[in-house]
Amino acid sequence: MMIDDQLARAHRNNIRRYSHLLQTSLTEFERQFVEKRLNEEKSKPEILFNSVSTEAHRDRPRAPDSRLA
Repeated sequence: MMIDDQLARAHRNNIRRYSHLLQTSLTEFERQFVEKRLNEEKSKPEILFNSVSTEAHRDRPRAPDSRLA
């Protein structure tokens, strides 16, 4: 899906950007902010994957219940 590719690319770019920022001279407050954002970005793909897996599992067609036959 195109949207999934765009989201994945945005996450990779954000991770790269935050990682690069951490290699620069930052105040302690700025460093904490960037580290927090980096950790959030790193956890998003896992959260998205889990929500998609849950939706796919929930929306999967169910086989007829053999006990009812």
